Amino acid sequence: MPRGQKSKHRAREKRRETHGQRQSLPGPQSTVEKQKEPRSSTISSPDYRGAHPKSSDASVPQASQGTSPAASLDAGVSCSKSDVAAKGGDEESAHASQRAMYFKSLGQDPIDKKSWELVQFLQEKFEKKESILKADMLKLVSRRYKEHFPEILKETSEHLVVAFGVELKEIDSSGESYTLVSKLGLPSEGILSGHNGLAKSGILMSALGLIFVKGNRATEEEVWDFLTLLGISSRMTHPLYGNPKKILTEDLVQAKYLEYQQVRNSDPPRYEFLWGPRAHFETSKMRALNVFATFNNTVPGFYPHLYEEALIDEVQKALRLNF
Repeated sequence: MPRGQKSKHRAREKRRETHGQRQSLPGPQSTVEKQKEPRSSTISSPDYRGAHPKSSDASVPQASQGTSPAASLDAGVSCSKSDVAAKGGDEESAHASQRAMYFKSLGQDPIDKKSWELVQFLQEKFEKKESILKADMLKLVSRRYKEHFPEILKETSEHLVVAFGVELKEIDSSGESYTLVSKLGLPSEGILSGHNGLAKSGILMSALGLIFVKGNRATEEEVWDFLTLLGISSRMTHPLYGNPKKILTEDLVQAKYLEYQQVRNSDPPRYEFLWGPRAHFETSKMRALNVFATFNNTVPGFYPHLYEEALIDEVQKALRLNF
């Protein structure tokens, strides 16, 4: 090939390569989508995807690709009980301060930050048994973000489900007042009414889901392994949940939401968790499965063996009520 034609050929090839590179570069839309990904992962749910849809004896859930609200906190914020005591001061106020730091650490952009501020606001309102009013939420959001309020409220609702197992619901059609309702159908006078009710509800939701997936009993090690994936350790106080070990092994057991017993014939002794009588009475396997499926962006029928067991549980409950 003559030298001039070779030069033209090389120039054409170079233009093709450059054009191909431009096509492979992310455009504005894909860039926005990538920027949004961390926001959605911030509210990722407890991940039950280790539960095989065709097996009722599911394996331990795997860690989510995203980060759960419990796990997204910087490790330096959590501290042991002895650390809190060493700093002096009241443990409750220390926990409140720790929780405030936790919420400040969340959120990837202004909208997300506002939604987490709203979660903190709603948690405090609920614990103080104060009315939840739209007007108060708008004040917190501020005039600057008022036009984004529907989006902020939607994200806040998602955070509440994942962190505490509750959803934000309008009390009446006016949309001026709200309440928090358990996704598991737990009555407001039950676990939610006591001290640290939302934290207990969140840990209970995770524990009941895991126990159901594991064949209606889960060893203590399995439960803590799962909670650790969510950033909840038995050795640490947590800004959102306080003392998880006390909640799991004392509060929820004493309230009969969970049973805590020695594994039969275990030597050295090992312990396991089962649903307690109050959990069987106040919620159901179908409700647990619905939450389970929602977290995995699917439907209960995607897990046929679990769904069949949940249906049998529903029928048995109906028969008990009728006789």
